Amino acid sequence: MGHSRGDMRTLRHVCIAAVFACATAHAATIDNAALSNETDGHNWAAYGRTFSETHYSPLTEVNRETVARLNLAWTRDLDVTNNLATPLAVDGVIYVASGYSFVHAIDAKTGAVLWRYDPEVAKVVGTKLRTGWGIRGLAFWKGRLFVGTHDGRLVSLDAKKGTLIWSVQTIDSNDGTFISGPPRVFNDKVVIGFGGADFGPARGYVTAYDTATGKQVWRWWTVPGDPAKGFENPAMEMAAKTWTGEWWKYGGGGTVWNAMTYDPEFNRLYLGTGNGDPWNWKIRSPGGGDNLFLCSVVALNADTGEYVWHYQTTPGDSWDYNSAMDMTLATLNIGGTPRKVLLHAPKNGFFYVIDRVDGKLISAEKLGKVTWATKVDMATGKPILTPNARYENGPVTLWPSFQGVHNLYAQSFSPRTGFTYVPTIEMSATYDDTGIDPKNWHPLPLSIQYAGFPFSDGDAPADAGKSFLTAWDPVRQRPQWQVPTPGPHNGGTLATAGDLVFQGQADGYINAYDATSGRKLWSFYAATAALGTPITFSIGKTQYVSILTGPMHGAPGGFGSMAAQFGWDPRIHPRRLLTFVLDGKAKLPPTPPPTFAKPLDGTEMTVDEALVKEGIQQWSRCQLCHGPGAVAGGTAPDLRASTIPLNAALFSLTVRTGIEARGMPKFLELSDRELDALRHYIRYRARLVTRPDGAAPPPPPAPVTEKPEEPPTRDKPPGSLESTTPKQ
Repeated sequence: MGHSRGDMRTLRHVCIAAVFACATAHAATIDNAALSNETDGHNWAAYGRTFSETHYSPLTEVNRETVARLNLAWTRDLDVTNNLATPLAVDGVIYVASGYSFVHAIDAKTGAVLWRYDPEVAKVVGTKLRTGWGIRGLAFWKGRLFVGTHDGRLVSLDAKKGTLIWSVQTIDSNDGTFISGPPRVFNDKVVIGFGGADFGPARGYVTAYDTATGKQVWRWWTVPGDPAKGFENPAMEMAAKTWTGEWWKYGGGGTVWNAMTYDPEFNRLYLGTGNGDPWNWKIRSPGGGDNLFLCSVVALNADTGEYVWHYQTTPGDSWDYNSAMDMTLATLNIGGTPRKVLLHAPKNGFFYVIDRVDGKLISAEKLGKVTWATKVDMATGKPILTPNARYENGPVTLWPSFQGVHNLYAQSFSPRTGFTYVPTIEMSATYDDTGIDPKNWHPLPLSIQYAGFPFSDGDAPADAGKSFLTAWDPVRQRPQWQVPTPGPHNGGTLATAGDLVFQGQADGYINAYDATSGRKLWSFYAATAALGTPITFSIGKTQYVSILTGPMHGAPGGFGSMAAQFGWDPRIHPRRLLTFVLDGKAKLPPTPPPTFAKPLDGTEMTVDEALVKEGIQQWSRCQLCHGPGAVAGGTAPDLRASTIPLNAALFSLTVRTGIEARGMPKFLELSDRELDALRHYIRYRARLVTRPDGAAPPPPPAPVTEKPEEPPTRDKPPGSLESTTPKQ
C-alpha cells in the first residue's frame, strides 16, 4: 500500500515526537542544580559539562580496562562548513551547533536527525563573513537552546521542536565583529560575548539577557570608551587611567569571544578577555600603560554585572596574548589548606592558579616554551619582560606566537588525578612593525592588516609549529607527562572517572590515554581532522563518547603548509558527528583519502611583477581562508590549483558575488586592477612550485585514477575499530 507525500511527512513528525516523548519521559530539568551537580554524568548539558568547566565526566563504564572495546555506534554527516565545535547531550538527544549556526538535534542512540534549524546567516551576514568562520557551541536551559549567530544574533530555540522562541541582535550589524563562542546560562540569564578585535575597531563587552523573554538584563564593557562621553561605571573610570593616546578611535579590543565561567559558590561570572585592538601598542596606546581590562580574568556579580575583581595576565598586550581561554573551577590542597581556585592557561604561555575569593595570584609557571617574559613576579603579579619584547628597538622573534601556548581548544581537569590536560602549542612569531607610522596608518578594512604590522608574503614550513597533550599538575606547577601530537594544533580534551583522557588530532586520529601515565590505550582513524572537543554521556547504563570531525577550518586551517600537510580538502572531506560505544558495530562510511593541492602553471598567463607586489597587499583580505602564501590548509580551496584565477572574467564574478552560503564573502569594492593583482599573485605563488628553477614545466601526464581511501602510514587500517597496543 502506498503513502502520499503528506502521509510520509506526518509519519516522520510522529516518529520524531515519539523519540522526544521517550527521551523526556524522565527528563531532567537543566537549571542551576543540574549544572552544579558534579556526580551525575547522565547528561552533558553545558559546554564544559557543568558550571566548573572541567570537561570531566564521572562515568566509568568506558575505562582503562574496557576502552579497547570502544567502537563506532553510528556516524552522521553534517552539511556545514566549520565543524570545530562541542556538542551537548541531554536525555538521549545530542545537540550540535556548528558552521554558520546550524543547529541539529540528533537521536543519541541511532544518529537520526530529529530536526535542523537554519538561522539563514548567509542572507544577512554581509561583510562580517570576512572575519570569522562560524559557531563553536551552544547552551541548554530549562528546555531551551541558546546559540549565537555569526551576524551577531542570540537566538532561543525550543529544544523539542527546534522552533524559534526569540531572537535579539547583540552587536553592531555593520562592523567586523561576530559571535563564535557558546553562550553561558545561569540564574535564568544567558550571557553572550563576541569576537572580531583583529580586523577593525571593536570595543569589547558582554551582555546578559533574560532566558524567558530575551530582554537585556545588564551589559558590561571590558575596556573604556571616549572619556569625553563619560564612563559607564567606576571600573571603566579606573581602567581609563591605564590607557594613553586616543585608544577609543581604534576600538581598544578586549572582546570576550570564547571563555566565560559561572561560579555558583560566589554567584560570580568570570570573563576571559581578549587582545588589544589593534595588537600594536604603539598605535593603540602609544604612551604605554597596562590597558585594563585587556587579557584579564574579570569577576562580575552575576546578577547585576557589577565589577568585583580582576587579574591581568598580560599587561599592555602587544602580541595577541589574550586570556579568552578556559577558566576551570577547582578546590586544591595548597600548602595543606583547601583553596577555591581558578585554573587558567591563556595564550601567553603561563599556567595560572588564581584565588577565586579575591582574584589574588597563588602561582604561575611556564606551561611551554616562553621567551617574551622570564617569569611572573609574585610580588606584583606581573610578568618580567625580556629585552625588546615589545619590539621597541626593532624586530624580535618570540615564543609563543600569536597562537599562544594554549588557544581555544578546551582543557580538562580530573579531580581523581588532580591534573589539568591542556592542548599546547610550540610555535614562534616575529613581531616587526618596521614601516608602520601610527600617525599615518591606513590598513585595508576588515583584514589582518588591522593588527598593526606590515603585511608580507610567505608561508612557514610544515614543521614550523609543534603541539603536545600536556598533563599539568597545578599544585606543583609542573608537567606530569606530555605526548607530542601532529602539527601545530590539536583538539580539546575530555577527562573521565574511567581514568582516561580523550583527544582528537589534526591527522584524523582520535586517541584515549591513561590519565595518570599518558600511555595511549586506544586509537581510531576518523579519515578527516578531529579537532572538536569530545563529550561523553549515558543512556540508561550505557556510556557513549561523541566528537565532531571535519577538515581543518578556521584558525587551524589558516597556517599554510603547517595545515596543508594533512591533505584535508573542504570540498571533498566530510563534516561528521562520530559516536562510540563499547562493542559498537558501525563502520566508518567510505571517505576520500588525504588530497594534496597540485598548483597549476597557467602557461597562457604572463606574470607581471608589479602586479604581484600589489597583490601581496590585497592578499591580506584573503589569507584568513585561503592561507599564507596562497597555500590553503582546509578552510577554503587552494587557489593555486584552481582554474578560476586563470580566467579574469570568472575570477571577477566569483570574488564580487561570493558564495556566501559556503562561507565565501563578497568583495564588491575591489577594482579591476586589484582583482588582476590577486590573479598575478596567485600565479606567482603557484609557479614557485611548478617552476622551481624558473623554467616552464613539461605537459602534464595523463590523469591516474586514485586508489580508494588510504590513511597516512600507520600501524592500523583506516577507520579501524581495533585499539592500538599500548606503549609500555
